Amino acid sequence: MRKEKRGGKDVEKRESMWDVYLRRGMSRRSFVKGCVALTSLMGLSTDMLPKVVEAAESKPLPVVIWIHGHECTGCDESFIRSGAPLASDLILTQIALEYDHLLAAACGEPFEAHLEKTIETYKGKYILAVEGAACTKDSGVYCMSGGHTFTETLRRAAANAAAVIAYGTCAVSGGIQAANPNPTGSSGIAQFVGKTPLVNVPGCPPIPEVMTGVVMHVALFGTIPPVDGSGQPKQFYGNRIHDTCYRRPFFDAGMFAESYDDAGSKAGWCLYKLGCRGPETYNSCGNLRWYQGMSYPIQSGAPCIGCSNAHFWDDGAMSERLPKFAYPIGDVDKIGAAIAGVTAVGVAAHAAASVVQRNKHRAEKAKENGEQVTK
Repeated sequence: MRKEKRGGKDVEKRESMWDVYLRRGMSRRSFVKGCVALTSLMGLSTDMLPKVVEAAESKPLPVVIWIHGHECTGCDESFIRSGAPLASDLILTQIALEYDHLLAAACGEPFEAHLEKTIETYKGKYILAVEGAACTKDSGVYCMSGGHTFTETLRRAAANAAAVIAYGTCAVSGGIQAANPNPTGSSGIAQFVGKTPLVNVPGCPPIPEVMTGVVMHVALFGTIPPVDGSGQPKQFYGNRIHDTCYRRPFFDAGMFAESYDDAGSKAGWCLYKLGCRGPETYNSCGNLRWYQGMSYPIQSGAPCIGCSNAHFWDDGAMSERLPKFAYPIGDVDKIGAAIAGVTAVGVAAHAAASVVQRNKHRAEKAKENGEQVTK
C-alpha cells in the first residue's frame, strides 16, 4: 500500500506488481523476466505473455486471506519452499497477504480484528486461501480460533471473497481428519463456500509451484484457472502420475519390483506391486517434481500413495496395491505384451487427436486475426 493525494486528502492506493518493482529500483528487464517466469509457472503458453505483462502492470496486488481448519500446516510449509517464484518474492512483491496464522508476526485480538477489517474493506475483492478440513460435528466446536468456529469464519470469509482456493487434500475432501472413524465429522470445504468460485488444489501437501501458480492466476486474471470435473486446475492435474512416470516403460514391459530392496527395485523397475497408486492419481509430481525439480517419491524409490485422491487414507494407499486384475487383459504380471499393442493404438489415436486440436487452434487464431481459414 502507498498513499497519494486526492482532493487534498491522503488515500491509500494499492500497488501493482510493476509499481513494486519501480519502488524497489528494479529494471524493466527484471520485471519482464519475472512475467515470463510467471507465465510458465501458471502453465500458460508464450502467447499469453503480453496479457500477463499487462495485468502485472495495471492490476493492484491482490489481497489474500489465508485461514486454517483441521490440518498440520503442511501446505503452508510446502508453500514457503516454492522456488519459482520464491515464496518471499510472492508475498513481498506479488500478493498482499493480510492474514495467515503461520506466516504472520501478529497474533491475538488485534490480529483477529485485522481479519474482520480486511474482510470489510476488500469485500468482493480478496482471494481466500483455505488450508485444512471443515469440522462439522457438534456445531464445529472441535476447531475454533479467535472465539469463532472455523466453519463460521469460513462461511463469512468465503461469502465476501472474489474466489476461494482449497489448498491441500484436507480442504478439498477432508484428508486424514476425515479418515475412519472421523470423530470430528471433518469434510472438505465446498459445502461452506456457497456461490463463490472455488478451485481445488489437492495433495498432502500440494507441490509448492502448483500453489503459487494457482494463486497468481487468480491474482493476475481475476478468475480461477480452467478446471476439470473435480474443480482442479487442468494445467496441473491433467495427467496421471502414471502418464509422466519415468518407470512407465517397465510397467508396459511387465517388469515389476517385488520388494523395496530387490534387484528390480534397484534397477528402477515399476513399483505397482509395492502399492503404487500412480495409475489412478492425477497430479504434477512426475513433471514438476519437488524441491525445484530435484525429485519426487517414485524417483526416491517409494510408490505413489495417491495423496491428491479423496479418501486416500482409507483406500489402503499406505500398503495395498491396486487390484491384481485391474485390466480386462488379465493378471498384471502378464500385461506387458498386451499393452504393447494397446499402446500402439493409443499412440495413433493421440496423433489423430493432436491434428484435430492443431487445426482447431489455427482456425481460432485465423478468426481472431480476420484471416481466411485454411485446412
